[in-house]
Amino acid sequence: MADYLTKQFAGTGGTIKECPDDFRVEEIPLYEPCGEGEHLYLDVEKSGLTTFDLLETLAKALGAKRQEMGYAGLKDARAVTRQTISMTGVRPEQAMALQLDGITILAARYHRNKLRTGHLQGNRFTIRVRDVGPQALERAQETLHVLQMTGVPNYFGEQRYGVLGNNHLVGKAILNEDFSAAIGQIIGDPATIRNADWQRAAEAFANGDIETARRLLPRGMGSEARLLGQLAKGCPPQKALFNMPHKLLRLYLSAYQSYLFDRIVSMRLASLETLWSGDLAYKHDNGACFLVTDPAEEQPRSDRLEISPSAPLYGYKVTLSQGQAGILEESLLTKEGLTRDSFRLARGLSLEGTRRPLRVPIGEVTVTAESDHLTLAFTLPKGSYATSVLREVIKTG
Repeated sequence: MADYLTKQFAGTGGTIKECPDDFRVEEIPLYEPCGEGEHLYLDVEKSGLTTFDLLETLAKALGAKRQEMGYAGLKDARAVTRQTISMTGVRPEQAMALQLDGITILAARYHRNKLRTGHLQGNRFTIRVRDVGPQALERAQETLHVLQMTGVPNYFGEQRYGVLGNNHLVGKAILNEDFSAAIGQIIGDPATIRNADWQRAAEAFANGDIETARRLLPRGMGSEARLLGQLAKGCPPQKALFNMPHKLLRLYLSAYQSYLFDRIVSMRLASLETLWSGDLAYKHDNGACFLVTDPAEEQPRSDRLEISPSAPLYGYKVTLSQGQAGILEESLLTKEGLTRDSFRLARGLSLEGTRRPLRVPIGEVTVTAESDHLTLAFTLPKGSYATSVLREVIKTG
């Protein structure tokens, strides 16, 4: 992702997330609770917690069943976020009376169904960029104007690839059935690890001392320690790897899907809004895709950001484009040594695949300057990331 859609404009420079209040996110709900039903919808503001931390804390505090709780989207711990969760067996007055560090219950209303992943329109962001350079306001305004006209490149971005930036390499190794390489990526390259204990563990692992590596891993790496413990007892790499939590293995595989998608975004960045014959165009109003047979006829709809070219999140059932777009999508798989059938895996890890737009609309854009920082505010559809906007505005890479 070295290039920028708005490369004709200089970046503002600056840093983000120096404190949680620098990065505020609010879910835009798909619907409002109707006021009746067995599911209690809680509007929650949290800080310093992941969504999973939030769910666990509330389940314990309210005596709720964790498996019956629902959420629409995952939110970062290093931010102040507002999101809705659902639970059963809890009364509104119980929830509203809670006093927990980092958690504020804003509202509690009943609804008939459990909240499911994806049950949101999008997210509203308010982000402070500190220590910006000269003419930062004008530069940000120019960049954001282009993004409003052209759309935001729909990159997954670095947060998808984990603290070492290599989650996708673990996923690739699993698909290639190179299980020892996958484990090596999970433990990590000592040169890329900042935590001293983890670094020493990775060095021991690289030297073949698996038991020492297991003992040196930091306390928060229980899954990795159990993986090494099984290897130390002679368990084959494939079996040890697939004994890891299912959710973690799927995270690695989805990171590789994301990496391949980001590659296609980069390859089409110079003409992100241009439809090709054979494209599968994505309808932004309902998420459906259709084959483009006459680009000239459909291009005005793309110019209005009603539709966009799409690319695959590769899987064994995903439909690929035709024409030049299809050649690009097929050739990327071939270059990676894979076919769509490679994503058909055992143990419930198969990935069906789907289509995702190459760009997304940005709405409700404002930018203000104060002292040496900017405050950006905007909305994005669900499943897209503020980092894609920030990398265009800041341009530090």
